[in-house]
Amino acid sequence: MKVLNHWPKSAWSGLLALILLITQIHLLSAQVKVTEDAEKKSVSITVDGQPFTSYIYPEVIKKPVLFPVRTPNGTNITRGYPLLPTPGERVDHPHHVGLWLNYGDVNGLDFWNNSEAIPKEKRDGYGTIRHREILEKEDGKVGKLKVATDWLTPDQEKLLDETTTFHFSKEGDAYVIDRVTTLQAQDQTVTFNDNKEGMVAIRVTRALEHPSDKPEIFTDASGNATGVAKLDNTGVTGKYQSSEGVSGTEVWGKQAEWVNLAGSIDGEDISIVIMDHPDNVGYPTYWHARGYGLFSANPLGQKVFSDGKKELNFALEPKEEVTFRYRIIIYGSEEPLDEETIKSMYVGFTDAS
Repeated sequence: MKVLNHWPKSAWSGLLALILLITQIHLLSAQVKVTEDAEKKSVSITVDGQPFTSYIYPEVIKKPVLFPVRTPNGTNITRGYPLLPTPGERVDHPHHVGLWLNYGDVNGLDFWNNSEAIPKEKRDGYGTIRHREILEKEDGKVGKLKVATDWLTPDQEKLLDETTTFHFSKEGDAYVIDRVTTLQAQDQTVTFNDNKEGMVAIRVTRALEHPSDKPEIFTDASGNATGVAKLDNTGVTGKYQSSEGVSGTEVWGKQAEWVNLAGSIDGEDISIVIMDHPDNVGYPTYWHARGYGLFSANPLGQKVFSDGKKELNFALEPKEEVTFRYRIIIYGSEEPLDEETIKSMYVGFTDAS
């Protein structure tokens, strides 16, 4: 301190100016902007002026989604089909769009599998989630978007009132999305019948899939079969790793606090991490994570995942509500995201809620 006390005034002024400059750069680098475009039915999220994602709700999809989703380097990590088809990607499961939340059996209606591909004569078995209004939006170091949506029957009866708050931020080489969704039953009891199709999910781009060994057929709870072809595995690098030490496609049907899907695109090491919260129903969640690019956490569909050892038919009485909290990390850098950093971010997520 004696040395500092003898610094000339000009040196102190220079130091203070440097501190102020560093502070300003830090603040600028952390700025998130949330911009609505009602005509396009979208809300764009940018960080440092660079596009991160958009909340979109066009009529051609049956629920609002975040699409596309990018790393801080601008690399797209979501499949384009069916909204923006890209050569070489899969064209199965047209209801897998961007990053979303819904469920496969709500009072007998399938919200998960609904899409424009459903024949008109079968649409009475499917539910739709429609955006109603933007409740809040806020720019800053942490961007905020709060929206209201309606879970509707084919007859446009509202089963659930959904209020979702997204917080968007940047931590080092990672974008962070915190999603808090509250579902309130309306005028009748609403039951989430045990079903493997759910709940918070992202459909990733081809490079982040697991290399496919063979063509497969997947059947939903209604018995509808969808073929998933074997494709050229060049550049396909994805691999799951769970908090419980389970790796690869073996994470499917297992419980874990979080799962990391890691891979690379054009030399960029990428991770997508979905984190469950201890306050959520069914914690720690089961994982409906497939090698072909579906990455999903499903806390309510326990029967299939546990081979019949467990079953959960979760119900809300009229006006009763439940809240689900999730953190999604989108990381991109020259080095892989290490497990200790993921654990630290998980503690930050659970401690802050």
